[in-house]
Amino acid sequence: MEKYYIPFVIALVATYILTPFVKRFAEKIGAIDVPKDNRRIHKKPIPLMGGLAIYISTVVSMLLFLPMDKTSIAIIAGGTIIVISGIIDDMKSLSPKLKLLAQIVAAIILIWGDIKIEFITNPFASTGMTYLKIFSIPVTIFWVVGITNTLNLIDGLDGLASGVASIAAVSLLFVSSINGFPTVMMMSAILAGAALGFLPHNFNPAKIFMGDTGSLFLGYMLSVIAIEGVMKSVAAIAIAVPVLALGLPIFDTTFAIFRRFLNGRPIMEADKGHLHHRLLDRGFTQKQTVLVLYVISMFLGTIAVLLADIETDKGIIILGVVSVFILLGASRLGLFDIDSLKKINQRKNANN
Repeated sequence: MEKYYIPFVIALVATYILTPFVKRFAEKIGAIDVPKDNRRIHKKPIPLMGGLAIYISTVVSMLLFLPMDKTSIAIIAGGTIIVISGIIDDMKSLSPKLKLLAQIVAAIILIWGDIKIEFITNPFASTGMTYLKIFSIPVTIFWVVGITNTLNLIDGLDGLASGVASIAAVSLLFVSSINGFPTVMMMSAILAGAALGFLPHNFNPAKIFMGDTGSLFLGYMLSVIAIEGVMKSVAAIAIAVPVLALGLPIFDTTFAIFRRFLNGRPIMEADKGHLHHRLLDRGFTQKQTVLVLYVISMFLGTIAVLLADIETDKGIIILGVVSVFILLGASRLGLFDIDSLKKINQRKNANN
């Protein structure tokens, strides 16, 4: 594992050094997040586009430490498209349709680079896996687009997305090690370092936000690492491993979709019902909320690593127990109920 420390540290230091320059650039071009609705937690304008530093340090580190083959070129090219769409969105707001188009194009480029989900492991099938065949392309696009957006949706508190991305990348590094994918381990180490290097500038009180430039890029890279380092494994319950490693953004997004659907709200409509909002409503400070979510991410990441190297029967039992706890926790926090926030606010007003 020692050889992965150097790219990790280089990416970390590069992001840390680059971020102040990106901050000044964002201020110069007017990429500023002005709090103009009650969903935003910050009270004063904060520069956006900090993810540009993460992107630069990640790409430079990949050029230094990874072979520039067709796969690496596809990853960088797709990531560049994602970052360009993020920059435009941070500057003047890009329509959801155009952002989705950019993400689909990035996913298609990955498929060109031989990065795709070709089979899904199935412990109940006689062969242990189900080959997707013609469905490989749409499933890959769905995964890349989905994971790219899940991290973007949890980017609601200082330091949350960068910290969660770092934890997920480290988890996937260990899973890739178990599965024997050294190139993916290197990519995971680079991404973990790049995201962690941004955290000192972004932790509460944040001096700069990563914006869509960063959250979309981190989500995109994590989706790639999951495909290359986990989904190409023939482990019996491999499909559960990346879902748990990326558990916090995946589950929070899934609950948001169900919550809005069950309450008759548009699925794409933003709300204050995400997990971090619920914890804030229960009296946690921003820092406390972020730290709690870090712990949850670490727990899920640890379970993912255990599942990658465990007997199938035991893995299924562990997965079942974890799933029950996740559902109970979500129900307890009201993640399915979009109207519970109104009740909380009503109680607060009554007490005041």
